[in-house]
Amino acid sequence: MTSTATTALDAQRRTRAFARVIGPYVAVFTTIYAIRLPSLQGLTTELFADPVPVLMLGALMLGAGLVIIGLHRNWRGPLAVTISLFGWFVAIRGFLLIAVPDTLSSAVDATMLSPTGLLVARVFFGCLAVMGLTLTYAGWRR
Repeated sequence: MTSTATTALDAQRRTRAFARVIGPYVAVFTTIYAIRLPSLQGLTTELFADPVPVLMLGALMLGAGLVIIGLHRNWRGPLAVTISLFGWFVAIRGFLLIAVPDTLSSAVDATMLSPTGLLVARVFFGCLAVMGLTLTYAGWRR
């Protein structure tokens, strides 16, 4: 096998490995979150009331996103693009939690208080759940 073919095969294996981990996590978490979203308003208010957990959550998300970005440099094919974009999404959310937590808190409050915003958020999390199921299938299929 040539070096280019080996590199491409390694990239595909890495993409599937990321899909095996990220897919089930996203599918489970976002499904539960979409269902429970209306009852979580108090939780988000409490989370943003104390800067320490927000800073820790932001740091963990930024770190996790950077791990995905750093270890998954493949942008060939829809599965690989989805994994890479997810890494950037998580890293940017982590950065924003660290840099502008008050802005995010206001946005969450506005979303939770608006029936339309709440519906849009539930649909968004539902779409993420479908993405997670797709990643799970693609990562675990033979």
